[in-house]
Amino acid sequence: MKLITVAGPPSSGKTSVILRLIECMNMPNGSIGVVKFDCLTSFDNLCYEEAGIPVQTGFSGKICPDHYFVSNIEDAVQWGEQSGFKLLITESAGLCNRCSPYINGILAICVIDNLSGVNTPRKIGPMMKFADIVVVTKSDIISQAEREVFAFNIKQVNSMAKIVFVNGITGQGAFLLSKYLQQARDIHTLRDMKLRFTIPTAVCSYCTGETKIGEAYQMGMMKKMEFEKI
Repeated sequence: MKLITVAGPPSSGKTSVILRLIECMNMPNGSIGVVKFDCLTSFDNLCYEEAGIPVQTGFSGKICPDHYFVSNIEDAVQWGEQSGFKLLITESAGLCNRCSPYINGILAICVIDNLSGVNTPRKIGPMMKFADIVVVTKSDIISQAEREVFAFNIKQVNSMAKIVFVNGITGQGAFLLSKYLQQARDIHTLRDMKLRFTIPTAVCSYCTGETKIGEAYQMGMMKKMEFEKI
């Protein structure tokens, strides 16, 4: 089974890209599955179910989404294996820009939309920097000059990534993206494999439900600002 990880900021068009991608791959029904990782809620499962694509959705809730992803990705792979999929796609939404749910040896795609701001590629950290492919959506309603500047800023962050422009509505560009997916490797487990980047430190009192403000309630890994006197 091939595994592909797709990540990106909320509402960047990840689900639409995946649906158009699956259409282009022309694989038998039931041979592709999707696991959706989200924070609080999601309705993307309805889109997958309508398309006849088996989907599982997990919500991190008050747990760091990246930790939640890493804790469950091996179980997701085993679900895909037991279901007999030829391809499993994981979609990670709601992750902060510090997150990077990419694994060494596993094809990684970052989806970002052209309307998010011309400097957004420079604001996204490991999720952009360590992707193999950067898919840019919503490019049909901006100028060619804006597209080129956006692509330039992506290259400033990740010069090695392939950049593919995909229209999530018409599917334009999805066929080219499907060709790149042929390089995805076959796996049966992720055991002993490594993440491409460390996940955020997230063991503090606020991670575990504390709501009161003040040093007396701050325990675990904390990072304090330094304020200069005026």
